[in-house]
Amino acid sequence: MLRSQDRILTTHTGSLPRPPALTQLYVRRSRGETIDTAELEGVGKQAVRDIVARQISAGVDVPNNGEQQREAFFLYVRHRMSGFGGGWTRRVFADAMRYPEFMAWKTAHDAVNESISNLGGVPEAIGEVRYLDRSAVATECADFQSALDAVKGRYAEGFVTAPSPGIIAAAMRNRWYDSDETYLAAVGRALQVEYETIVQHGFVLQIDAPDLAMERHISYQDRPLADFVGFVERVVATINDALVNVPREMVRLHACWGNYEGPHDCDVALPEVLPAIQQAKVGGFVLPFANPRHAHEYRCLQDLPLGEDQVIVAGVIDPLTNFVEHPEVVADRIEQVARAVGDPRRVLAGTDCGFDTSAGRGRVADDVVWAKLAAMAEGARIATRRLF
Repeated sequence: MLRSQDRILTTHTGSLPRPPALTQLYVRRSRGETIDTAELEGVGKQAVRDIVARQISAGVDVPNNGEQQREAFFLYVRHRMSGFGGGWTRRVFADAMRYPEFMAWKTAHDAVNESISNLGGVPEAIGEVRYLDRSAVATECADFQSALDAVKGRYAEGFVTAPSPGIIAAAMRNRWYDSDETYLAAVGRALQVEYETIVQHGFVLQIDAPDLAMERHISYQDRPLADFVGFVERVVATINDALVNVPREMVRLHACWGNYEGPHDCDVALPEVLPAIQQAKVGGFVLPFANPRHAHEYRCLQDLPLGEDQVIVAGVIDPLTNFVEHPEVVADRIEQVARAVGDPRRVLAGTDCGFDTSAGRGRVADDVVWAKLAAMAEGARIATRRLF
């Protein structure tokens, strides 16, 4: 994983807007409709080529495939693993339940566009969970590499995402294993195949683990904080087991409080969970510092410092608002994190979360997404002049 050796490098958190035709194919498939597999593959490959080119044009140094060939950041595993079926509806976020008028507004908004839901109709574990065939992730990596070849020399390195075993175990609930711990371990073993395949193709692996903060106000909203921290520690231990054959410098871990606009006043504080998260054997962390609820928490990096060999991708762009951040604001945010870390070479600029984590559910207009990423790149240039 590269450092910002002589300038602040830019990246993001993973998901980028999917073209409408691709989103529609995912929605139809989720309804159980028969779709043309060849059409889905063709539209997906073209979307990857387009999204890579747009990232380069916006000034992103460390791009990815935009998760174009997945319908959602974790739900896609039902097509690559055995054992998932049925469906259930997850608990409502604790903060949303405190504000019924907000909840009514959110429900009406979510009904406007067709999309993939990660709360309703979520698959369950109804059989043994195993990774079926690594060819799907291998093809995904090959398609990404092909798109990168078209922009050779214009990027620093590439990354590919994969979900945390904790978000799968929490969201796709256990209806098969004798304990949740056994289920979590099985998911970790299955994901190990995907983690290793991504790195074997030469890409940085980003593990998406919103569960390490978000599940506090979902699954653990009625339980003591200590119970949730115990969950985080179990998930991190499972991640470490799955990374046994992966060099830590090839992995970055993303944690957040959920990619939705809401009050977020039931969120766990970062200092309460960061010590457990830092037990992960990874080369860096991707953390949100742009949203209004957690923008101040970069300060905890002074009291809970990174390891000497670790970097941080600092969220300096909010993916839930159509405001285009001023480059000077971006630069200020980068500088604050650099001061807390103590070394600008260990700081990259990024986004708080993805722009379209489940197909069709993004809140930022496509053209604004690219303006925000361009503002991030300009802010990184300003910060570079000040920090180096």
